[in-house]
Amino acid sequence: MADSIRHCTVCDGQTFKRLAEAGKIWLEHNYKTVNDLNVFPVPDGDTGTNMLLTMQNAYREIADATSNHAGEIIRQIAHGAIMGSRGNSGTIMSQIWTGFSQAVKDMETFDGKAAKLALRFATDKAYQGVQSPVEGTILTVIREMTEAAEAYEADDNLVALLEHVVKAGWDALERTPQLLPILREAGKVDSGGAGLMYIVEGMLKAIHGEEIAAPTEEIDEFQTAVEAISHDLSLFESEKYNYDVQFIIKGEGLNVSKIKVDIESMGDSGVIIGNESLVKVHIHVDDPGIPISYGVQQGIIADVVVENMQEQYEALLREQRARQPEKKELKLHQVQPGEIAVVAVAAGDGLAQVFAELGVSGIVAGGQTNNPSTEEIVKAVRATQTNRVVILPNNKNIFLAAKQAAAICEDIDVEVIPTRTFPQGVAAMLSYLPDGDLEEIVAAMTEAKDNVITGEITRAIDTVELDGVKVKNGQFIGIVDGKIRYAADELTETVKGVLLQTNLDSAELVTLYYGAEMNPKTVAELVEVLQENYEDLEFVMVYGGQPHYHYILGVE
Repeated sequence: MADSIRHCTVCDGQTFKRLAEAGKIWLEHNYKTVNDLNVFPVPDGDTGTNMLLTMQNAYREIADATSNHAGEIIRQIAHGAIMGSRGNSGTIMSQIWTGFSQAVKDMETFDGKAAKLALRFATDKAYQGVQSPVEGTILTVIREMTEAAEAYEADDNLVALLEHVVKAGWDALERTPQLLPILREAGKVDSGGAGLMYIVEGMLKAIHGEEIAAPTEEIDEFQTAVEAISHDLSLFESEKYNYDVQFIIKGEGLNVSKIKVDIESMGDSGVIIGNESLVKVHIHVDDPGIPISYGVQQGIIADVVVENMQEQYEALLREQRARQPEKKELKLHQVQPGEIAVVAVAAGDGLAQVFAELGVSGIVAGGQTNNPSTEEIVKAVRATQTNRVVILPNNKNIFLAAKQAAAICEDIDVEVIPTRTFPQGVAAMLSYLPDGDLEEIVAAMTEAKDNVITGEITRAIDTVELDGVKVKNGQFIGIVDGKIRYAADELTETVKGVLLQTNLDSAELVTLYYGAEMNPKTVAELVEVLQENYEDLEFVMVYGGQPHYHYILGVE
C-alpha cells in the first residue's frame, strides 16, 4: 500500500479502509496510555477505552466492505462511530467522522483540496456537538490540525498534507495544558486529543509502510473471561464438575484451535486462548489429570492451578450473601402510547432498582468506567414504545451520547436532562409525571436535579494535587459535585470529610447508596455513628451495588 499511495493525489474507498484499520490498531496499542492521561485520579479514567470502542465499532461497519467509493466507505465509518460512540471524547470523535463524511459523501475519490474541506466540516461538526466548547481539549487539536491543513499550500500530495497535519496535531496537543488550567495543574495533556492523534498517526504509519500488527493481550482477555466465570454463581449451581484447572502451555507451532476443541471436550466453562508459542487454559473437570496430561503432550506446562469447585462456590455464596440484600425483580413502569417515559442510566443493580421504584420505563446499564454507547441508549428509548421520552444520563461523560441518541430518534420527541450524578437523577424523578406538557415536566425535572448535593467516595489510582487537595495513590478520596474535596487513609474519615464540604446547615436528609464491595453491617455501623454526630439530620442507607465507588451520597 505504501508504494501505491506515497505520492498519490487522490484517495479511494479501499485505501481509506486500510488507513482506518491502521488508525484503529494503533489506538488499540495506545489506549491505555490515553487512559493514564485522565486528570482525575479515580478508577473511571476511561477516555482511551471509550475512544477505542467507538473506533472499533466504526471499523466493524466496513470490515467486509468491498466498495471502492470513498464517500460510501467514510459514510459507513461515521455511522458505526455514531452508534458505537461512548463517553464525551468518543462522541466528539463520532462527530468528527460525521462532518468529514458529509464533505466527501458524493466523491468516489478525494484529493487534497477535498481533504481540507472535509477537515473543516469535521471541526465545525465537532464544535457544534458540544453545548459549551472548551479549548485545551480534543476540539483544539482537531481545529489546529484543520487550520494547518488550510494554510498548507502543497495539497497535490495527500501524504505530505497528512504529514503536515499530524505534526500540527501533536504540537497542538502539547499546548493543551496552556489552555486548560486543570491540565496544567495535573501536568498532563488532554486525553481525548491524544486518542485522536494516535488514530491519525496510525494512518500515517500505514502510508509510510510500517507494519502495525494487532496487539496481543491474551493474558488480560483470559483473566477477564475467567473472572466472569468465577463470579457467576449460576454456573456453580448447575456445575457437574468438581475441579477448576488452569495452566499455561509453552511450545513452538502450537495449534490453538485444536487445543481449544480438545480441552473443551473434557469439561465445562472452558477458556482457551493464545498463540503458536503460548496457550492459557481454564477448564472445569472431574479429573484434573486429564487436561494436565494433555498439556504435557503439547509442550511444557507452567503455572498449574487446581481448585476445589465446591469450596469456591460456598465461599462465593457466603461473600455474596454478606454483601448484598435479597434481589428484587426489576419492574419498570409501562407507559401508555403518548405518555412521557423516562430512560435512566444506572451503574449497579441497586441503583437500577431505585429508579424502577421511582417510575422509569427504561434502564441503560452504565456509569463510571462503563459508559453506554449511543446505540444502547437509542434501543432503550425505542423500547418504551411512546413518542415522548426523557433521558437521565446521570453522568457528565454520558451526556453527549444521550444527546446524540436523542437526535437519532427523529420520530420521537426526546429530551435530555443534564443530570451529572445518580442523586441528581433521583431528585429529577421526584418531579416526573407520565402525562402533561413535556416542556413543563422537563423544566420541573431540570430544576429539581439541583436540589441535591452529591458526594462520592472512591480510591485514588494516582498521586496528584487538584483543587488544592493533595491525593496519594491508594487513599480514599471524597468528591463533591464533581470536584475532589477530601482525601484520607480511612474510609469513615473520608465520608465525614465529604459531609463537612456540603451545605449541612440547610440539609434534612442524607442518603448513602453503598457499593457492591461494601458489607451492609459496616454501612449500618457508619450510619449509626453519623446519626449520633448529626442529630438534626436523617441518614438512610440504600443498596446501590455500584462498582468502584464505596458510597454515593445524596444530601438534600
